[in-house]
Amino acid sequence: MTIHYRLSGHIAVLTLDAPESLNALSVDELNDLRTRLAACQDDDAVRAIVITGAGERAFCTGANLKATLPPATGFAAGAFRSRHAEAQQGGYTRLLDFSDLEIWKPMIAAVNGYCLGGGLELALQCDLRIAAETASFGLPEVKVASVPACGGVQYLMRAIPAAHALKLALTGERIDAAEALRVGLVSDVVPAASLLDLAMTLASRIAANGPLAVQAVKQLAVQTSHLEPRDFVAQANRQWGLLRDSDDRIEGRKAFAEKRAPVYRGT
Repeated sequence: MTIHYRLSGHIAVLTLDAPESLNALSVDELNDLRTRLAACQDDDAVRAIVITGAGERAFCTGANLKATLPPATGFAAGAFRSRHAEAQQGGYTRLLDFSDLEIWKPMIAAVNGYCLGGGLELALQCDLRIAAETASFGLPEVKVASVPACGGVQYLMRAIPAAHALKLALTGERIDAAEALRVGLVSDVVPAASLLDLAMTLASRIAANGPLAVQAVKQLAVQTSHLEPRDFVAQANRQWGLLRDSDDRIEGRKAFAEKRAPVYRGT
């Protein structure tokens, strides 16, 4: 697989390109994806990230089982190693967990075709999900006597009502794009030809806002939604205070008063 990268304005577009494996990811490709996401977080030119799959058949179908080595050691030994070290011995699953990367730039999954297993776990770690009419979604692990290893069940429970999440996870069956829209797994469904245009439009709207404020909103959503009101309000006030004297917030207020578009610099 090749993971294509391009920067369009302030939008980084990552395209998974391995049609022969339905855009499944090998260990090397998972490492490459992690490296590129981390680079996007540290690049001030990037304000939003779009992830999609090449072709029309698949967004991503998870790990490429034909290209992953069988574990060389027991699970316990690998679990105490770093993600990279464990992966070199065949324990690749933690590479698909991006929580350690702390990506606060908003990520949009533009789902074309199959979004299954680890592919759905990838999409669930994105902040927005949109789909082509031909997309389908599922966690089929129970059909092969396994479980989603990268938080798929838990992410799904947070994304959609429990009844729908457990129906997907316990049956292992797929749903189409229309059903994904109905249950709230995606926000929009469009013809395949319009998918990337919609992703870029949404990303452009995000990128036009204050970069630090956008990242602060994502951080609040990820880190504080489980807290009690007293605690999450305190965290919100702290983030507001961090941004209060920023150049961008001052620019935003000036632009509003002067009735012009703001020019944000991420400072």
